[in-house]
Amino acid sequence: AAQAATPAELLAGYTAAAGAPTVAARGQAFFTTKHGREWSCSSCHGGTPVQAARHAGTGKAIEALAPAANPKRFTDPATTEKWFRRNCNDVLGRECSAGEKADVLAWLQTLRP
Repeated sequence: AAQAATPAELLAGYTAAAGAPTVAARGQAFFTTKHGREWSCSSCHGGTPVQAARHAGTGKAIEALAPAANPKRFTDPATTEKWFRRNCNDVLGRECSAGEKADVLAWLQTLRP
């Protein structure tokens, strides 16, 4: 069975793995910037992901990403890692580093619906 977590616990793990403090503003910039590829994170999740959005390629509905707007987000470490792996590959062409994940999650935790 998957182990439950909180966004704060996941953030603490990513921060520890990165070995550096998180910077929410850096997470926002990462989320909204194209990194030499067709999409940014915000292409599918919206610029301020506190409400539902649509996948840029498929049009599939995507629930709000910010934990305050969607309490189910970032509560399952395995699911979180699966989606970071897929989405980072789409946006960066590689997996995100622990620091990139930490910064994005730190920013997402500042958002309110």
